[in-house]
Amino acid sequence: MMNVVTNNKWIGQRTIRPDGVDKVTGRAAFAADTTMPGMIWGKVLRSPHPHARIKSIDTSKAEALPGVQAVVTAKDIVDFPLDKSVMLGIQDMRWMCRNVMAREKALFPGHPIAAVAATSEAIAAKACELIEVDYEVLPWSIEIDDALKPDAPILHDFVKFEGKPSNIAGRLEVKKGDIAKGFEEAEIVVERSFTTRPVHQGYIEPHACLISVAADNKTTIWSSSQGQFMVRAMTSYLTGINQSDIRAIPAEIGGGFGGKTIVYLEPLATMLAKKSGRPVKMVMTREEVMRATGPTSGSKSTVKIGAKKDGTIVAAHGIFYLQAGAFPGSPIRGAVGCSFAPYDIPHVLSEGFDVLSNRSKVAAYRAPGAPIGAYAVECVLDELAEALKMDPLALRLKNAAKEGTKAAHGPVYPRIGYVETLEAARDSDHYKAPLGKFQGRGVASGYWFNAGGESSAQVNITEDGNVVVTTGHPDIGGSRAGIANICAELLGIDYRRISVLIGDTATIGFSNLTGGSRVLFASSIVVTQSTEKVIHTLRERAAKIWDIDPEAVKWENGAAHPVSPNAGQFEPLTLAELAEKAPSMGGPIGAGVQLNTVGAEGGFGTHIADVEVDVELGIVRVIRYTAIQDVGRAVHPSYVEGQLQGGVSQGIGWALNEEYIYNKQGKVDNPGFLDYRMPVCSDLPMIDTIMVEVPNPKHPQGVKGVGEVPLIPVMSAISNAVHQALGKRFYSLPMSPPKVLEVIEG
Repeated sequence: MMNVVTNNKWIGQRTIRPDGVDKVTGRAAFAADTTMPGMIWGKVLRSPHPHARIKSIDTSKAEALPGVQAVVTAKDIVDFPLDKSVMLGIQDMRWMCRNVMAREKALFPGHPIAAVAATSEAIAAKACELIEVDYEVLPWSIEIDDALKPDAPILHDFVKFEGKPSNIAGRLEVKKGDIAKGFEEAEIVVERSFTTRPVHQGYIEPHACLISVAADNKTTIWSSSQGQFMVRAMTSYLTGINQSDIRAIPAEIGGGFGGKTIVYLEPLATMLAKKSGRPVKMVMTREEVMRATGPTSGSKSTVKIGAKKDGTIVAAHGIFYLQAGAFPGSPIRGAVGCSFAPYDIPHVLSEGFDVLSNRSKVAAYRAPGAPIGAYAVECVLDELAEALKMDPLALRLKNAAKEGTKAAHGPVYPRIGYVETLEAARDSDHYKAPLGKFQGRGVASGYWFNAGGESSAQVNITEDGNVVVTTGHPDIGGSRAGIANICAELLGIDYRRISVLIGDTATIGFSNLTGGSRVLFASSIVVTQSTEKVIHTLRERAAKIWDIDPEAVKWENGAAHPVSPNAGQFEPLTLAELAEKAPSMGGPIGAGVQLNTVGAEGGFGTHIADVEVDVELGIVRVIRYTAIQDVGRAVHPSYVEGQLQGGVSQGIGWALNEEYIYNKQGKVDNPGFLDYRMPVCSDLPMIDTIMVEVPNPKHPQGVKGVGEVPLIPVMSAISNAVHQALGKRFYSLPMSPPKVLEVIEG
């Protein structure tokens, strides 16, 4: 850890996580643990076809089956006409209403066609089999190249590109300078093309919910999501029930990584509960998760970078095609905006294309789009360094963005720690360690925007002088532990006296999603302001007892003190003492703040990967890994390290094994963890971390989001390492054993 601030008691300490005991003892309640008297089960009938017009649906046999309580089809979900977008955050309700239930056409294998609620799961599943659907099967395309062919089947006739119906749903570009002029100045140019496959977020807990709807439409939702306010809003839009009539309660969440920022089951279960008059529970199987929820995009990219012979990069051009799945909305912003962001390049053009195909709609996955863009850019930089006979870190250092650099995507950077991450990598023991036969070392860097946004908090002092903090966003990255550290620091009390709760939509003010590396950044701002209000009240109460001016009272080490002997000679009044006196001195002590937070700064990281290639089996093993990141202020270092290690673990899977494999019928052929090869412990090395602390001056504790940057450099660092081990380059992921053997033997 570098630039460490040591004058804090709790901020920066490795305190025991507040949810730890519940998680390891099994007491924590997840969405699938929820039950209610009279509860029935919901199941979904899904399309077997990648592309088919739905001519008719006959549910009469299913409805007649004993035990069936309700059946729902597209006619029960609010229809949003196609000619006008209806945005909720970054999601368009035109696509969401058609994603949760197929309307005109089934657009991917697994697309929901109908849903059934029955007294048991088995009866609900049997009823789904009894639903008769008349399909007109249509031609389909799965891959980007197929979807872009002149004669490709068009998914949506109204989507037009350059005036014609197209599977290109949108284009985004950022630019700076004049790339034609830049490439004229270049003395060496490297241009390469790359492909990546769709990979799933891989959360261990499947989507699940339990929903009760009363006769007056009062609706209660228990579900696994990255935002209960998102669940409330989307369910309201898609069912027509007023938001004020819906209470969404967040359960503990068994992973999300961006994949639980939209709804799949909640609108269906709500309508089944409304129709049946019974609470409805729905839990996806792993196969349903893999077939019908968002992976991230597959991609094809071309990156061209030009430099002077001294290593000064003068021009960069990136073209990124990302799969959206069946509906518009691939994360081209991350690929286009982040790919060149670590570098000070005078001439940049970065273009992204949103490509439709007959796959499930993509969802966010940890720095959406940015790992795809960085994979291409960082591999080209490695080839450029090789051509220039420069050390790859030296090339990056020479061109590194720093304070005052104007990024192609807009901002002028304030004080940032990217150079420090490169220097820490260069100076590390890892970078200098010797390598053996068929071993290689690669480096890569990455950037993510980070975000602020709406957050709410309430801080209340309990009658016995402890503290309850309520915030409005699910904790998927350690935010409760960080909040406890910050609140304890401000109040000057032991962190174990702080309870941190996640409020539901009826008990806390609006709070945006857990995503974008925003939660600790945003929630600590509103918690800090709430705590400061509480401290002001405590000082006023002490001043009243001592009959002095509140300005003559300071709060220190968990108690009120006179600011100086001149203010009076009084024994300190502790938090517990003031809480005890609260009923007779103005009542309960508490404060809340609701704010649209600003001041988030982007994050930068640099990674070093060592690999060893088994040339007989084609297996690439990562044998050593170091992730270095500018983390702002590490409020809870163990959680920061965990974020870095988790991102690396996911990137190793993306680089070496994970991919959706489709069969000739256009269906996912590996919809389960047996065949979809996520890394397990034996696939991973010990992952070292170096935390560079360059505090964010716009935040009261210096916080920067850390959760997304750790995934971005991984695939390129490993690819560059494999090149050094074998002397051969790979331009597609994953670098799985058959592909590695093909390159070795070819």
